[in-house]
Amino acid sequence: MNPTPCPRRPFLPTVTPMTALTVHQTARPTGFPTPDHFRFTETPVPSPAPGTAVVENLYWSVDPYHREMMDGDFELNAPLEGRALGRITASREPSLPEGEIVFHRKGWRTHSVVSPAEVRRLPRHEGVPLSAYLSVLGGTGLTAYVGLTRIARLREGDDVFVSAAAGGVGTATGRFARLLGAGRLIGSAGSTEKVTYLTEQVGYDEAFDYRTAPVAELLTKAAPDGIDLFVDNVGGDHLGAAVGALREHGRVVRVGTVGQYNTPEAPPAVFNHADVVEKSLRIEGFLVRNHLDAQQELYDFAVPHLLSGALAPDETVIAGFDRIVEAFLLMLRGGNTGKTLVRAGS
Repeated sequence: MNPTPCPRRPFLPTVTPMTALTVHQTARPTGFPTPDHFRFTETPVPSPAPGTAVVENLYWSVDPYHREMMDGDFELNAPLEGRALGRITASREPSLPEGEIVFHRKGWRTHSVVSPAEVRRLPRHEGVPLSAYLSVLGGTGLTAYVGLTRIARLREGDDVFVSAAAGGVGTATGRFARLLGAGRLIGSAGSTEKVTYLTEQVGYDEAFDYRTAPVAELLTKAAPDGIDLFVDNVGGDHLGAAVGALREHGRVVRVGTVGQYNTPEAPPAVFNHADVVEKSLRIEGFLVRNHLDAQQELYDFAVPHLLSGALAPDETVIAGFDRIVEAFLLMLRGGNTGKTLVRAGS
């Protein structure tokens, strides 16, 4: 992968074992965020109130949807939320014993105070790395799994095209689709190195660098006989090209529009709307939070493949909570392969 310049870090206070760090958003970005849109704040390590526990976080997830939420969902000058895994270090709640590893959404801080309703205990799968519960077994993997099984209702032999195929959801989609019996897998990515990774590591049959030519032209070359399913993480010209390439009764699963998160002025997707009727196409989007009941189903499907080696997590792991903003900005500019995670320590 071509090296991506690392953004400078926001000012970082001096940290001691008795202090905690939290990231605040300080302003609404226009276009790509910069380090100036964030601030690290230092406080004493919190103590649990009755009915709560303190979690020392071990892994943090940085996700494309954070960028969309920066436009209005996140409160300014307040702790940012996000998925995290951590160990309970102090507790005043019997159901949250010290030493237990839990999942929660009060991330972007080194220490979080949680109640029983705010955490999920991790199942004990011997041999599964902890980071996988935020990548292929976490929200990223759940998005890919739900998109393929519940929304697209993937059929054996379906030819599948995936945009942003080298990202977290894209790599999980490719690996899951292969295990579920898909036919040809075609992916788009933003560099020749990522294209190689998709075909040599993830299992895609064809992949292309969308920066080299119009997407419709590249997709026609990669799938001259068309496709049955498009898993869309980008929108824009990828969506337009895929609608043209879909066969009769084709499906589009809309996961996200990362191509517009930092460029809101980007034109909408242009395609022949008559194709939707004449080819009996189905275009459906979803939010993974509405399918959390599929979490155990994902475990049942994916864990045996992880343990056998048939499935591997695709992760870019950056060490040090002080680099979480850097990791987020790097991910937004495509500097990752697979799921982007930050882990504690150096």
